[in-house]
Amino acid sequence: MNKNMTVVLGFVLMLAAGSSRAQDAAPVPPPMDPKRKVNEQDCAKQVETDGRGNLLCRELSARERRARIAEQERQAKARKEAAERAERERLERERAEQLAREEAARKAREAEEARLAAERKAEEERLAAERRRLEAEAARKAEEERLRQEKLAEEARARQIAEQLAREEAERECRRLEQLRADGRALLTEFVDNYSTVDENKGIAKQITTFLNTPRKAKPCPPPVATREEPTKQKSPKATKKKSPKANLATR
Repeated sequence: MNKNMTVVLGFVLMLAAGSSRAQDAAPVPPPMDPKRKVNEQDCAKQVETDGRGNLLCRELSARERRARIAEQERQAKARKEAAERAERERLERERAEQLAREEAARKAREAEEARLAAERKAEEERLAAERRRLEAEAARKAEEERLRQEKLAEEARARQIAEQLAREEAERECRRLEQLRADGRALLTEFVDNYSTVDENKGIAKQITTFLNTPRKAKPCPPPVATREEPTKQKSPKATKKKSPKANLATR
């Protein structure tokens, strides 16, 4: 066993001497860029070549490993707290946005209700004004109709009064003419009664008697108007004088 170990040790020494001579003969490489990225990883674990820089594999001590594990736990805890804080902030932000949307919707709803209320009020005022205008128009037309009816009634009364006055005037004129005719016939009858015996009056008396005995076709006067009371005319003394039988015969 010692012999084998001696052989292995000699082989190793020979390899080391050859490698040292090869290194002495090889050119010196240029220094690495100090700005390069170095991806330092623990050689005791699986190496991840994810392109985050030049890979540096080193053996970590138990203390460094514990510190790295603690740092990873701290970073994981920090990431978790940051994620939870971000989630809380997101929820708070979403809740604030929801509250803002609800407040905006409430304000929009209140504004819409106020607009509709204003429109309803304006419509009610317009309808009330229209109703007042129609009532005023109806009152004006009713007043005009009343005045027109009063005017028509007044005109009708005026026409009735005028017609009545005309009838009364015609009646008075007719009765005046009738009275004149009666007075004239009374005078003629009196002349015949008193002077027909005179020789020079016999001829004219005969003509007067013929005239008095001739039937008349005089239009009778209208009956007296009942709406107006007129004082009856007093007959003249000549008209109230007793007529002769010839005169009575002529007036029949």
